[in-house]
Amino acid sequence: MNSQTKILIVDNETVHRDFFDLMFSKLGFIVEKARDGIEGLEKTKRFLPDIILLDNIMPRMSGWELTKILKNDPKYKDILIIMFSALDDVKDKVDALELGVDDYITKPFNFTEVLARIRALLRNRELYAQIVAREFRLNLAEELSADIRRNLREFAKTIDGLDAAIAAISSAVQIKPDAKGKKKVLSEVAEKSQQVRQYIGELGERIERTSSEWERLKQNEIGLPLLETKIRENPAQE
Repeated sequence: MNSQTKILIVDNETVHRDFFDLMFSKLGFIVEKARDGIEGLEKTKRFLPDIILLDNIMPRMSGWELTKILKNDPKYKDILIIMFSALDDVKDKVDALELGVDDYITKPFNFTEVLARIRALLRNRELYAQIVAREFRLNLAEELSADIRRNLREFAKTIDGLDAAIAAISSAVQIKPDAKGKKKVLSEVAEKSQQVRQYIGELGERIERTSSEWERLKQNEIGLPLLETKIRENPAQE
């Protein structure tokens, strides 16, 4: 787990805010606190947390209202939200999850469970990011393949034209050995050669750009064996 993970505690109960602040700070998290949804929204914009621990029932702005605002804003919709509620009704849980809450914990809660849920959400986000990176790499490979095929087709056409120009040179030398005819044919040959060099250069640049991006993604990507291990891990055992 990243020790620099930022957590925002939004709860109108001082004892809950202070408890989470103490426990998560000891574990290396960066913690910020808010007393209600309005302050939570302001702190979210300034603090940009990775996770919000959000009480449902609060004065001024409830957890439901804050969740709606954040999940409908492209800048904040990817922030993970764990909602706490004294309501243990199945419908409330379903409504919260459909609203965009990433997890729902009924009060009274156990800190070990809360920590396990946080670790599970962080791990799932990491796995999702890895899947997105792999998909992006596949798309790059497909684009490169399409570019190579297109450039090779153009290259083949140019070579055909070069062959025709060479044949024309031979014909001009044998049939019309005048300087003007030779100059025209040689100009066509030079033009075809330049086109060949251009296609090769464009293909080389494309390959270099894709290779650089590919390597950058690989540096931030974990391998499949570790991905599989993470998927099998039980959060409660951490």
